[in-house]
Amino acid sequence: MPAAMPHMTRVEPAELVAFLNQLLGAERAGTRVARESREQCTTAPERQLMADIHGDEARWCKMLMDAIPRLDGEPSLRVGDFYQRAMAISGLDERLRFLNRGQGWVAKRLGEMIPRVADAALRAELVAMRENHDANIARVNQFLEQRP
Repeated sequence: MPAAMPHMTRVEPAELVAFLNQLLGAERAGTRVARESREQCTTAPERQLMADIHGDEARWCKMLMDAIPRLDGEPSLRVGDFYQRAMAISGLDERLRFLNRGQGWVAKRLGEMIPRVADAALRAELVAMRENHDANIARVNQFLEQRP
């Protein structure tokens, strides 16, 4: 346990599996939103941004699907309701802002859980996931700021 957080308790395996499955549903939703949004893009920079986000979201889906069985859990097949809400937004810029809110939610939840994860390898994967989500938020913000 980190000395700076003596009040934090290690997460129990069942709680961690439930958390990872929640993230998996969110990442699946993000993957679908990025893939379907890419099909609606009209410029090369838009398509590239959505392709990159799709690739990142798919990467984290795979990581989570590999991690959950290592904890004796079963990966959920659920897609988060974020997908339906995001796709109801017709404008790409507004959908990107909404996608950023979803990425921020994931990053925040990861920040809360990471200190509680005892397994160093899984903790490192979750840190990388959080950093990637933070980087994507910054990239989308920069993309939106450069729009006419």
